[in-house]
Amino acid sequence: MIELTGIRHQILTVPSLAIPEGMTALIGPNGSGKSTLLSLLAGLHLPHEGSVLIDGRPPREIDIGWVGEFPDQSILFTCVFDEIAGPSRFAHLSCKETEIRVREAAALVGIEGLLTRTVRDLSGGERALTALATAISSHPDVLVLDEFDSHLDEETAMEAERAIGACRCRHVIRCTQDMAAAARADTVLFLKKGSVVHTGPPREVFPTLEDTCFYPDLWRDGRAGLA
Repeated sequence: MIELTGIRHQILTVPSLAIPEGMTALIGPNGSGKSTLLSLLAGLHLPHEGSVLIDGRPPREIDIGWVGEFPDQSILFTCVFDEIAGPSRFAHLSCKETEIRVREAAALVGIEGLLTRTVRDLSGGERALTALATAISSHPDVLVLDEFDSHLDEETAMEAERAIGACRCRHVIRCTQDMAAAARADTVLFLKKGSVVHTGPPREVFPTLEDTCFYPDLWRDGRAGLA
């Protein structure tokens, strides 16, 4: 369980929030504080006031994977294999265990054929998948995704969706503009002006948003019922 208590940080004001295990979709208007919330959950920033605890521990004491909207900004190495191996090498794992983790993560994301490529020769979608494989390779307890799928073509987005669904992370918290993907989550958080306005399963949250652009088109068109 992720618990936020008494949070005041930049635009965010979150008196109390509990996020259960599973897939959580974070949605809301631009400027509502979504990226700020994710940065707190990932331990990239510490709250000005309040606390964030993951199973009773602060995020910086938890193994957390992170993929941002622009994966290029976090790439450190020239070769795809070395990039995915980075977390394992930083953790001083053996060469054998590192290679196992790299190949497992690459297979999960579907980029085994890219391991010997240089990152600069990859397409934008391939770089995003490489960043996802890197985040997953450390077997994190928490995977935080900040609209990393916003620039992906449909085929690459589907590959990423499959990999995210198959990873063994206890918590996956993702900010996304894809309401169909959000509707498949276990929990939906809707932020507006720095506050959590709605939280709960998709079947409870989305009916409150039926008159907004956040209502899934599949539901609006009657081609899919409430989850």
